[in-house]
Amino acid sequence: MRKVLTAAEMREVDRLTTEKYGIPSLLLMENAAHAVARVITEKLGGSVKGKSILILCGKGNNGGDGAALARVLWTRGANCFVYLLGRIEETQGDARINFEIIGRISESDEANWPNDNCLYLTEMSSEKIDNFIAHWNERERDCIVDALFGTGIARPPEGAFRRAIDSITSLRRHPGTRLIVSIDIPSGLDSDLQNPIGSAVSADVTVTFTAPKLANVLLPAAKNSGELIVANIGSVPGLIEEQPSLLFLAEKNDCSRWLRNTQFTDESYKNKRGHVLIVAGSEDYSGAAVMCGNSAMRSGVGLTTLLVPASCKVEIASRVVPEVIVRTIGETDGEVSLDAFAVNEDSIGQADSILVGPGLKATDKGVEKFVRKIVENRTVPVIVDAGALWFFNPPYCLSSGNGMPGENHPVGETPPPLLCKEGSLILTPHEGEFMRLLGTEDKSAISDRVAAVREFAVANNVILVLKGERVLIGSPDGRVVVNPTGNSGLGKAGNGDTLAGILAGFTAQAVKFEIDIFETVVAAVYVAGMAGDVAEKKYGKRVMTASDVRECLADVFSLFDDEEAE
Repeated sequence: MRKVLTAAEMREVDRLTTEKYGIPSLLLMENAAHAVARVITEKLGGSVKGKSILILCGKGNNGGDGAALARVLWTRGANCFVYLLGRIEETQGDARINFEIIGRISESDEANWPNDNCLYLTEMSSEKIDNFIAHWNERERDCIVDALFGTGIARPPEGAFRRAIDSITSLRRHPGTRLIVSIDIPSGLDSDLQNPIGSAVSADVTVTFTAPKLANVLLPAAKNSGELIVANIGSVPGLIEEQPSLLFLAEKNDCSRWLRNTQFTDESYKNKRGHVLIVAGSEDYSGAAVMCGNSAMRSGVGLTTLLVPASCKVEIASRVVPEVIVRTIGETDGEVSLDAFAVNEDSIGQADSILVGPGLKATDKGVEKFVRKIVENRTVPVIVDAGALWFFNPPYCLSSGNGMPGENHPVGETPPPLLCKEGSLILTPHEGEFMRLLGTEDKSAISDRVAAVREFAVANNVILVLKGERVLIGSPDGRVVVNPTGNSGLGKAGNGDTLAGILAGFTAQAVKFEIDIFETVVAAVYVAGMAGDVAEKKYGKRVMTASDVRECLADVFSLFDDEEAE
């Protein structure tokens, strides 16, 4: 997990890097330029020789990064056209140094282009913006680089700057444009806000430095970043960790580490890999139980048991993979028996993790009593999903008596190992279900999704997985993790059940291998999103189904296995 920093926190890291460790800020700018150059080179097929690259610069350090980038690309054979919105004498510090360097290198008359391996610098007044737009609409270019603003903008861009940003948008639609790259953050975004504040560049790739910023990872602003690449430019890692931010971005390394810790060995067998118990299904929603059971079995867990109402057992057993054990909860007059917990106590006691809710009938009093008993008496992680979430809406309060975990933990403090290993409560609502848990119909209550997730997880001592276009995962200690994988093709029936099954399978394995449950949830959500991304490539968003996503788990695990073997 990588910390997400505010603009002020990032400035503090940069300041201390220079003042405390003596790393010159000019060197950081040079490293940033090389990092962006590497990305552009890769995206353009491995070489920039002979490529036409337009770099649009502001007068601040972001523009200085662009100026340094132009020099680096030029030394690699690119034709670079740098447009500075202002004059060199209006720039300062490291930016001024880099603009003066390329000013001395720059050829005098762009009208003579194409010259082989040329670099032009044009100082541009506000009045020249429109001429610039018309001029570049007539030419093809391989890459446009947005180096107008960095993390310092706090108000909507106006005048020439807005026209410059809009021009990049128009050039994006030009058939001669192959790639748009933003440096650090797409210009026009306030780096500390999840919503755009005005016109903003929409990039194919954003290369940000040291740590992601809020607008890089939180929707809807994050859509402007395109593919996000976080580059290390020489800042001291300890300085990042010292920052107070409790927002994180999940990374592929989180999954790699988790999969290494749960890898199969010659000694592996079913009882060593965990046992999942899934309480799910009803006559109307038998498919939910099937999808949960099948995806749990695909997660690498040793045993999966489905506990379902007797009225739908035959239908579920006929559709679930044969490796899944199917048992009945027990019913009286078409409803789950009120003594179901006592009847099934042996099955509950054998489980390493329990999933309750998918497809369950929320109006069944026997189901309600059974689910609450499981939650209140748990000694292993319990995942509460879908229909079971209804039973924990107000006035039933998770943090009041009722056998729930008692003491809340202060924000920023790590909870005791018992919470991390045993007895964790994991809630997986979508936004509508989350609002019901909050006891409100006012959408403004979750306008700041990060704050809402954090407050709920801390107040109720739970792990909260808020589903949506970008899943947020909240911890009882105040951490919130943004999951970057997945796509809108996952917004179809059954994908919540697939995710729930994967979560159940991962947590059962975590109990057996004594792995932190919060880290496990982060890894499970990331893997599920990756499976959705693989399914999108294979089938397309329109066609892909939840069953396709489940089957693509095999592709995801193979990707990690191949990387581990290299």
